[in-house]
Amino acid sequence: MNIYFQKTHQRAFGTYPLTGDVARDAILAAAEVGYRAFDTAQMYENEAETGEALAATGLKRDEMCVTTKVHPDNFSDDAFMASVEKSLSDLKLDYVDVLLLHWPPIGGEVGPSLELLQKAQDAGLTHNIGVSNYTIQMMKDAKAYVSSPIVTNQVEFHPLLNQDKLLAGANEARIPLSSYSSVARGEVFKHPEFAEIGEGYGKSAAQVVLRWIIQKGVSVNTMSTKPENIRANFEIMDFTLSHVDMARIEKLTQTGYRIVGEDLVPWAPKWD
Repeated sequence: MNIYFQKTHQRAFGTYPLTGDVARDAILAAAEVGYRAFDTAQMYENEAETGEALAATGLKRDEMCVTTKVHPDNFSDDAFMASVEKSLSDLKLDYVDVLLLHWPPIGGEVGPSLELLQKAQDAGLTHNIGVSNYTIQMMKDAKAYVSSPIVTNQVEFHPLLNQDKLLAGANEARIPLSSYSSVARGEVFKHPEFAEIGEGYGKSAAQVVLRWIIQKGVSVNTMSTKPENIRANFEIMDFTLSHVDMARIEKLTQTGYRIVGEDLVPWAPKWD
């Protein structure tokens, strides 16, 4: 089974953009609620706080699934491995469970960075490898450069953006998707349909959104600093949206609300 689809790993606690004591407190609250998957990145500049918090949880190492991501600035022979070793040092870990390439390189030539990712796994720095923000063609190309399974492609995925084409391409490439910006940074709450649907299940608008993502076959990353929201975001496995409600939500994907593009991130590719 893919590591992201183990029961406790389908819901990961994302740490962006948390830093300092806020990050530590939120991670501790997430662990107390039941989160066992935690997501960080070199780009977030919070790996040290994440490491401190994970150490303070008292969880056994094999209970946790820790993901971090290599910054594109480190996609070179002389920087890649050193950057991963620093990440491990900051995280206070001997290895991460999943190491992702945070973005495709500018220009879209994915081969060299994927080969470095494979070397990191071969060196024992990570148990699994994956990518983030890859297009359909990039996913197809990626498998030629690594010998290990690519366990995920982490992408922007929420009900205000139609990602059916990307999801179909991911399924064809046998690379599962995982979500970031799962509630579209709060934009979903401007749409009353989610709360209306939630009333029928005794669930909040956010829980409906996250459940929709899970039922699309995509694992979720969520972040909050409020203990009540951290708990609510985790408690999405005890109900199932009907076909009618899934279809009602599906219509909202035509909103076309994309958060991350070239205007925000220089590494953003031309999206499918």
